[in-house]
Amino acid sequence: MTSTDAGGLRPTKQRLAVAEALAATEGFQSAQEIHELLGRRGESVGLATVYRTLQKLAEAGEVDMMRSEDGEAIYRRCSDSHHHHLVCRDCGRTVEVEGPAVERWTSAIAEEHGFADVSHTLEIFGTCRDCR
Repeated sequence: MTSTDAGGLRPTKQRLAVAEALAATEGFQSAQEIHELLGRRGESVGLATVYRTLQKLAEAGEVDMMRSEDGEAIYRRCSDSHHHHLVCRDCGRTVEVEGPAVERWTSAIAEEHGFADVSHTLEIFGTCRDCR
């Protein structure tokens, strides 16, 4: 986080700790998992602060938020380019993937139905090679 945090928030010690914990993980993490990681590191950050910080980071586009198969919001630091995710449902390993065919299909469907300024997300869940 920079001198002004996501959504115009001040970069407090707690908010910086949340951002650093998220940056230190590879896969998507829930707010509870980030909170537990902070506790193991000796950081005193309330669960409500973790939730608020993750939400602000997602709103600012600094992290990706998606829903797991069971509907839980999970977060991950990702690249700035538009991409999709291939996620292992066992270990959470995540791979960013490009989808030019998906992009063409999305544009064609939107145009066919008279929609403009469309956006989309695509998450593909499966079992990675190591978990099979």
